[in-house]
Amino acid sequence: MTKAIVMGVSGLLGIITSQLIISRFGIDVYAQYGLLASLPSLLPFADLGIAAVVINAVAGSSSPRSDEYVRRAILTALRVLFVSGFIFIIISVAIYAFGWWPGLLGNGLIPGDGPLAACACLVLFALALPLSIGQRILVGMERTNTQVMSQIVVAPFILFAVLIVVGTAAPAGSFLAIFSYIANALNSLICLIIAGKIISPQLKLAVRAVPRIKRFPGVKISHLAWPMLLQMVALPIAMQTHRLLLSHLTAGDELAQYNLGSQLYGIVIQTVAAAGIAFWPIYAKARSASRVESPLAPTLWFAGGGLALGGVLAALSPLIVEFVSGGRFQLDGWLIGGFVVFVGLQAAKYPVGMYMTDHIGLRFQTIPIFIMVPMNLALSWWFIGLVGAGGPIIASAISVALCQLAPNIWYVKRDLAKRRAEAGAVSEKV
Repeated sequence: MTKAIVMGVSGLLGIITSQLIISRFGIDVYAQYGLLASLPSLLPFADLGIAAVVINAVAGSSSPRSDEYVRRAILTALRVLFVSGFIFIIISVAIYAFGWWPGLLGNGLIPGDGPLAACACLVLFALALPLSIGQRILVGMERTNTQVMSQIVVAPFILFAVLIVVGTAAPAGSFLAIFSYIANALNSLICLIIAGKIISPQLKLAVRAVPRIKRFPGVKISHLAWPMLLQMVALPIAMQTHRLLLSHLTAGDELAQYNLGSQLYGIVIQTVAAAGIAFWPIYAKARSASRVESPLAPTLWFAGGGLALGGVLAALSPLIVEFVSGGRFQLDGWLIGGFVVFVGLQAAKYPVGMYMTDHIGLRFQTIPIFIMVPMNLALSWWFIGLVGAGGPIIASAISVALCQLAPNIWYVKRDLAKRRAEAGAVSEKV
């Protein structure tokens, strides 16, 4: 419910922002704005899989405010994030210095200031990486609603910044995407402050200990971080390269169409994701208490809810697209239908996926995801040639069904049977 409220407000303001960018700066600027603003979706591996370590440590502790393991887990995460951020800054500057941004991002990048804008966006993303630890802590503390509510600042900040650019007639069209990075950094900072108070004094002590590596050792993270990292490397290649493929393979308004479709259905996808990730600490606590919690019923509810929300948005989309684009382009049936099915599958995937967040479950998910990478890229390439902007999302829907939802449900059913049998054996002995 919190996410629905936040995304309702954010979605409305985002639509106004998009309409403002298209009407004042043109479709090309809007296409680049969406391309650059979506770069973080290609880089979820930037935290090197540390999210699983922090969330499981906090959720599995009976006293996270005083638990030494929790403090050391946060300390390890901070060190990893600082190093990762520094590496990304070097990479971003190097790509700009060698002139590789146009080759990487394709036709959607505006010549001239586009490469500098891309570099600045990635540097801001890297600087904000350590701040994201607060969001992980809130999820582990079952305060997902707090983490979600903090996102209410993002859309108003972006709209306000774009209005200032428009009002002052500043020649900053190529740099509009920077505002989304600043807004998200502000959101992360808010979460960090709230998490620091909730889990006090753990976060403060961990921050102070970051440079004292010998005196304050971290914790073992490879058993959770490596499977998570492998997934976070593979998933963006499979699921978040849609804009890059369209930018390289098309020369019309397909990228702008996909940007708008992704923006609209992203409202539903993010709402489902916020509700779905709330299952993570629930299943982590159940594992710690040797209690069996089945995700199969929530999977059916989530699938139905995702399809229903996607269908409602499909009915409203012609009116929304007309307002945003001013009649400059439309979203065809392939794009809209693909997003509706994709939303339903993504929704169904969350409960079973959150159940599989122990090291065995994370490891199992890795193989199907790596199979999904070449499958999705090949299907996306093929479908783009057939149906245009809707091609990548249709390919992703097929890939999610075959390589994530189906194998995950198979694993969960087997694991539930195993755990129930073990629980029954224990109860008989007692």
